[in-house]
Amino acid sequence: MQARTPTPADDSSAEPARVGRAEAARWSGALDLLRLVRARPGVTRAEAAREMHVGSGTATEISARLRALDLIAEAPAPPTGRGRPTTTLHAHPEGPLAAVVDLRFADWVVAIADLEGTLVDTTTGRHASKRPERVFADIRAAVGELAGRYDGRVRAVSISATGTVRRHAIVQSSVLGWRDLEIEPLLPGVPQALGNDATLAGLAEARRSHPGRSVLYLTIEVGIGGIFVDEGHAVTGATGAGGEFGHAPLGDPAVPCPCGAYGCWDVAVDGRAVARLRGQDEPEDPRAYLIEALVDADARAAVEECSRVLGRGTAGLVNILDPEIVCLGGLAPELRRAAAEPFATAFGAGLMGFRRDDPPRVEPSVLGPDAPILGAAEAAWDMILTEAGIAAWTEQRFE
Repeated sequence: MQARTPTPADDSSAEPARVGRAEAARWSGALDLLRLVRARPGVTRAEAAREMHVGSGTATEISARLRALDLIAEAPAPPTGRGRPTTTLHAHPEGPLAAVVDLRFADWVVAIADLEGTLVDTTTGRHASKRPERVFADIRAAVGELAGRYDGRVRAVSISATGTVRRHAIVQSSVLGWRDLEIEPLLPGVPQALGNDATLAGLAEARRSHPGRSVLYLTIEVGIGGIFVDEGHAVTGATGAGGEFGHAPLGDPAVPCPCGAYGCWDVAVDGRAVARLRGQDEPEDPRAYLIEALVDADARAAVEECSRVLGRGTAGLVNILDPEIVCLGGLAPELRRAAAEPFATAFGAGLMGFRRDDPPRVEPSVLGPDAPILGAAEAAWDMILTEAGIAAWTEQRFE
């Protein structure tokens, strides 16, 4: 399998400057340090030297170069006893930024993210209409307004979308009723990435909460989605559409899914499934319906069945992917908690025999509802923290 993260949109005006071998070599140590500061904000310069396997003089020289380019800032580290004083490394207050978007079932969030992953500016809006041209007109205006506050410092745009993403298009969003929607640049001249919301949420959870581990991420909102992240890389296949776990045939084969298939896991574990099992019409807001059902005694049997299906499907993916950790996001932890015994029984029964003695840990999400937009920030900074991305920043900022 191929490890991929969302790729820049195919817009020639957005391509960063190309760099040659000499320029790439010049930036290699600097990029290592920038990526370390991104992963561990506040790391000391002494710790960075050890992590990068370079001498203190080399670390000092790289830090000075990055300070001069407004890429990092340094602050005195608290004294720790004897030895030379060191500094802590942080995002530069005038450094590059990313614009990030979380496009959801009923609303959207647009924010600005700095090197440390902090969302420094945020605006939100609800869909006045589900027509994609109206939705993206509102989002484009919000991105432009926020980016305009930062005088050319926004160097990438990244979108988390509730739908199946293939290359640079939302090929299907059953919850929004969209198909084959090409996403035009939200900020002309700036590289842009597009990713599925569950994929990006899993990327953020894996990198921030379980760095260096192999993580199976599953989340329930309207349907179930997820991704397998191996050592910080989301495995999304040849075109970026991988990880559509919700459309594995793990549900009732007689039940149609809006995707066009039958028996999808997507419609077997969420609020739609609970309503169907109770003999009720599909709810207008499946997420809100599931939240209410989890504490409704009359919905107990339906909730238990959904938790059982969640456990069985999770076991199947563990058998296939062999993760170290299973991370549950969205409403999945609440569903498991509301019907813990059916989940545990189905999960255990579904595991291959050799796995039962040492199954992977099943843990709730740490990042919560911010996971998709933080994952969008991860994808954006993957574009910025390249030889070409930093060269483009330098050229735009200082030449």
